[in-house]
Amino acid sequence: MDSDGTRDTRGTHANPVPRPAGPQDGGGTPAEAATTPPRPTTPPPVPPLPDGTAFLRWLRAPRPEAALGVWRFGYQPRPEAEPVRTPTQQLLGGAVLAFLCGWLLCSLLWNGYLGEFWQWPWYVLAPNSWTHGTGGVVGGVASWIYTALIFGAIFLILGKIGHWPELWHRYGPPTWVSAAPTPERPPAPEQDPAEFLYLRQAGASDAADRLAGDARTGLMRDVDHARIARAWQGVRSGRHSMATFTAAVVKDGAAACLHPSGERDLPARHAQHDMVTGQVRLGTTADDPRNPYQYRGTGLALGPDLLGTSLLAVGPAGSGKTGSLVRPLAESLCLHALAGRASVVVVGAAGAGLGPADAYDVVVRVAHPESVYDLDLYGGTTDPDEAAAILAEALAGDLADPHPGSDSRRSTTVLAQLIGPFKAVHGRFPSVPELRRLLDGAPGPLGALRKALTDTGHESLLRELDARERQMGHPGDVGAVLADRIALLDRPAFAGFFDTSGSSRPFSLKALDHPVRVRIDLPERGHADASRILARLVLAQFTASVTVRDDRSLFACLLLDDATGVVTPEAVRGIQRLRSANAGVALTLRTLDDVPRPLRSPLLGAAGCRMAFSGLTPWDGQDFAEVWGKEWIEARDVTDRQIIAETPAGKALHVVRRVITGKAATARAVTVRQVERERWSASELAHGVPPGHAVLSLTTVKGEHAPPLLVDLRGGGRV
Repeated sequence: MDSDGTRDTRGTHANPVPRPAGPQDGGGTPAEAATTPPRPTTPPPVPPLPDGTAFLRWLRAPRPEAALGVWRFGYQPRPEAEPVRTPTQQLLGGAVLAFLCGWLLCSLLWNGYLGEFWQWPWYVLAPNSWTHGTGGVVGGVASWIYTALIFGAIFLILGKIGHWPELWHRYGPPTWVSAAPTPERPPAPEQDPAEFLYLRQAGASDAADRLAGDARTGLMRDVDHARIARAWQGVRSGRHSMATFTAAVVKDGAAACLHPSGERDLPARHAQHDMVTGQVRLGTTADDPRNPYQYRGTGLALGPDLLGTSLLAVGPAGSGKTGSLVRPLAESLCLHALAGRASVVVVGAAGAGLGPADAYDVVVRVAHPESVYDLDLYGGTTDPDEAAAILAEALAGDLADPHPGSDSRRSTTVLAQLIGPFKAVHGRFPSVPELRRLLDGAPGPLGALRKALTDTGHESLLRELDARERQMGHPGDVGAVLADRIALLDRPAFAGFFDTSGSSRPFSLKALDHPVRVRIDLPERGHADASRILARLVLAQFTASVTVRDDRSLFACLLLDDATGVVTPEAVRGIQRLRSANAGVALTLRTLDDVPRPLRSPLLGAAGCRMAFSGLTPWDGQDFAEVWGKEWIEARDVTDRQIIAETPAGKALHVVRRVITGKAATARAVTVRQVERERWSASELAHGVPPGHAVLSLTTVKGEHAPPLLVDLRGGGRV
């Protein structure tokens, strides 16, 4: 059942994993089609728009190169340094004073009070008939022109001194003209993105004509444009044939190469997305002196190039982590999945508001009796050692020593000693109740497993059980701890989940080779400890799966809302490996106190993008201040020194000044020096970030950095 009471009927087929979009009638290769669910033979009806004006306006909008994280859609570049801006009062006063000085000087020259020196060039260069007034009309006109040039030069010089050009640009007609709407002109055909020139240049003119027609008639959407561009990349890389792609586009137009779900858009959008640049807008960079000038007042957006370095967001409950960050990112990655660019897994508490079920291909509701999908406890692997390592990280990863160099090999060894023999006998991994009985060390289950190994000819695995029985008697055996942890999953609420007999439809993160959209709801309300185990399980499976993919052109991302108790030494090492695998994770925490102290610095170092929300504690702010470092700034020290008059007239003047102004006569001394200061101090992060704001630093997969930016998240990314 959905949160709104409707039944989720998605994925009633045997294999819940959709295949990637491709040119073969909208899907992947024939081999993939044999093992994936059938796609609708005809695309769902899409109500056509009256025309394609809105789409063409979006497609043709300028997207200039900009600084890191800037929302590029319709962006107008700004200078890197803030220009010197004269205060309005000073600007107006100087302009008026310059005009009065010019008028006074010209009046004095005209009336001869300053002599006739300014007319000497006229007497030297002009003919005698002009200078003596016998030149007629020509001489009179020339005399007036010379006078106008002299007076014009005077006003030009004084206008430059009085900042008249700045006054004109700030308040003159150029401001009115720029504010007025200008009619749009279509670009030239060779520069029009709606003409699909990359297809025409490759010889696919028929496909380009079909797509251009759909764009003009309103049959194309932003997701269609991105999906077809992604399919064309598959043609250029050799994964698909040119003929198949062209035939699919000519036949279906904008509906070609559909996602396996047959959907071309999400049911609803709550954020602003740009599928050309792949960005989702989160808010607006505040017009604050602490932000670089080129960022002030611009939109702030994230994309796969930034999420590929992973993101860590910290803020108290109610600061907007889910609504302002996780929900827009989930929407964006779901749109990228529909375009065949990404696969996304969103993990959060049931009812956390991570998007409707119709926006996902797979919805796993752990401990919900009406859940269509199950969660694979062993990550879809068939290797007992790999399965033991993943399960050990989920069950006891938080109990491992968090200091560098530590690991959970003892837990992995204990599980491998039981999982390996069990799989050799039964051909499958043990279920939760079966694994719990084996970890408890009861003689019955171990004896039955020993007998089954002997009967099936796997005597070589008896030494694994012998080693397990020897370790059970030692005081430091972790088997009892693992049994207690697995018992948290052996509850009536989870009775229908984690089945290994093949009777259910378990979802495995091995499916991230496909553009799949997954949402996993955890039962945090009644099973908080079990939810943390499952969150660690999903993170461990994610890092283990995406790093061994053959095709890494598909971006994979895990969004984990509330990562309390999830950060372990192995998890930090796994996050560090994601950048080279074209994958990333986004973790949110209420406080860094939820992470063991020795792991805070490695976690902040592993995440390339770091976000501190309003309401942060000074202790958390100190960690962010340390990782963001310091910068050199120009500090100005102003010193007021009292002036002591020595003459009676000076003393009288100072007395009059004190009576009028109420202050003693002083002389100001300004000292400018370079000092090193924290970009954001712990106190500023704790008390200087307004509600609805956050401080965000960015890093791309190429290593480019952006300084910490104060961002206004209040409705900046809402549609």
